[in-house]
Amino acid sequence: MDLAREKYNKEAKGTIFDIQRFSINDGPGIRTIVFIKGCPLSCKWCSNPESQLMNVEIMYNSSNCIACGNCKDICPENAIDFYANHKINRDKCKKCGLCVDKCYYNALLKTGREVKVEELVEELKKDSIQFRRSGGGITISGGELLTQSDFVRELLKACKAKGWHTTIETTAFGKKELVEKILPFVDLVLLDIKHIDKETHREYIGVDNKVILENAQYISENAQELIVRVPVIPNFNCDKESIKDIAEFVSKLNKVERVDLLPYHNLGESKYDNLGLNYEMNEKIESPKEEIMEEFKKLVEGYNLECSIGG
Repeated sequence: MDLAREKYNKEAKGTIFDIQRFSINDGPGIRTIVFIKGCPLSCKWCSNPESQLMNVEIMYNSSNCIACGNCKDICPENAIDFYANHKINRDKCKKCGLCVDKCYYNALLKTGREVKVEELVEELKKDSIQFRRSGGGITISGGELLTQSDFVRELLKACKAKGWHTTIETTAFGKKELVEKILPFVDLVLLDIKHIDKETHREYIGVDNKVILENAQYISENAQELIVRVPVIPNFNCDKESIKDIAEFVSKLNKVERVDLLPYHNLGESKYDNLGLNYEMNEKIESPKEEIMEEFKKLVEGYNLECSIGG
């Protein structure tokens, strides 16, 4: 297949919630990351809770609010309540965004927007020089990109037509045919594997891992390049037995270039409050100590796998 000549649907639409530039941890070179909205998983430590729902959401940052009242005056649903904990009555809010337009101090933020492949590619073209100079490209992350597989496939086809290196970051939770649909247009897969035990997986993430592990096998057999990522989370998989189980599974896959162990952080905690959600990780939970991560690294390397700490 000549990917540079593969036609793509410029009018295909999808919902994204962010574009992050100058990334050096999500694929080779300098990269631009497109974050897809929507995820069927509900990881308790998720650092992007605004990615989980497909629809647009309104975030409220109280530290920026001066209580000017502009948002309350313009809201057609009377959903602004200055006496409520999170200011927004989310049962009433229709997410029209009028309050965001009138908030001049960035206390209110609309997260999520629908875009066409054509307009997104035009935006990404601004970074094409740095892609060429650094050997970088586009990384599509989420959320979970398989929730919008048709849009992602057309976007990947467009990127390949431009000659850009393509990377996806995925949990692989989705029907196998969705993976089959996009994989031919992907140069590198960053595959999250969080736990091998299905019951523990279900308890902390909301779904079991049967589909994920099956798709991991398919990806390892068909991807051009594969890196496995393991978030190391206290009280979930931050123990030798859990890491050993993952390393043993990964050692039987094909084409695994490396395993990245990603220590837990709570950098997304404030977003939960901004969305009116509760952060379920205990506030006393800390990132695993360096010496523990080094032990896990040696354990993984014992399975003849290259391993790094961090992305």
